[in-house]
Amino acid sequence: MKIAVIGAGKMGVWFAKFFQSKGHTVILADRKAEKLAELKKELNVEVTNDFKVAVQGVDQVLLCVSINAIEEVAKTISPALREGQVVMDIASIKEAPVKAMHQYIKGATVLGTHPVFGPGSNGVKHKAYILTPINPKEQEVAEQFKQWLEQEEAHVFIMTPQKHDQLMSVVLGLPHFVGLVACETLLEQKNLAETKEVTGTTYRMLFTLAEATALETPDLYASLQTNLPELGKVEDLFMAKAQEWLSLIKNKDAEAIVARMEQLKKRLMESDRDFDKSYDVMYKMLESIEK
Repeated sequence: MKIAVIGAGKMGVWFAKFFQSKGHTVILADRKAEKLAELKKELNVEVTNDFKVAVQGVDQVLLCVSINAIEEVAKTISPALREGQVVMDIASIKEAPVKAMHQYIKGATVLGTHPVFGPGSNGVKHKAYILTPINPKEQEVAEQFKQWLEQEEAHVFIMTPQKHDQLMSVVLGLPHFVGLVACETLLEQKNLAETKEVTGTTYRMLFTLAEATALETPDLYASLQTNLPELGKVEDLFMAKAQEWLSLIKNKDAEAIVARMEQLKKRLMESDRDFDKSYDVMYKMLESIEK
C-alpha cells in the first residue's frame, strides 16, 4: 500500500516511520523544502512540497497538519483525489475537521481519526485509537482499519465526532487546564527548588502534569481549549468545585472535609461498579494519555 503523509511535524514523521516499518510505501509532504531534504536522507522515503503531487496515485492520505490547517489542506488536495482513496486526519478534535474534509473532499472517502498518544510512543500496542465515521462507507473503512490496528494490539474505539469531542473535553481539555494553572501556581512559589527536594508521590504527579502541559505545543493546546464544545462547562464546574473546597478549608471545617471525602470514595466505588466494560477499558487507556 502507498500512503501519503501530509505534514512533516513530529506526528507526521512518526507515522511515516510507522507505516514504513509495516512494509508500506510512504511519500512525505511538507511546505518546508529544507526539512524534507533532511528527512529524505534520514527515512529513505519519497518527499515533495506539492500536496497535490503527494496524493496522486496513493491508496491512503493521512493529514498530520495542525487543526487550523486541515480545511486549507483539504481544499488544496481535493482536485487531485480520486474515488477509492481514503483520506484520514489525526486531529485531537473531530467535529470541525471532519466537517471541513467533507466540505471539500467529494471523490475519496473521508475518515476522522484520533491516535490518542504522542510521537514518543513505541508503536500503537496498548494505545487508544479513535475512529469517527459518519456514513456507511466510512463505517466500512473504519471497521477495516480497526481490524488492522487491533492486529497491532491497539485499543480501537468507534464513535461519532460529536461523542469524541465531548469525551475529549474531559480527557484532554480538563487535564491541560489543570496542568497550566498548576504550573503557574507552582512557579510563583519562592521555595520551588526546595519543594522538589522533599517531594512525595502526590506532588510528583502534580508537577509532572504541570511540566508536561506547559512544555507542550502551544498552538495545539490553544486549539483544544478554544474548540472543544463542552470544555467551558467542564472547566466552569471545576472552578465551582474548587471554590466549594476552598470555602471548607478557609472555614477550617475538618468535619465537612472528611464527610465530603467519604462521599467521594463512595461515589467512585459506585461509578466503578456501574462502568460499562468497554468504556472502562477506554478510560484506563486514556488516563495515560501523552498529549
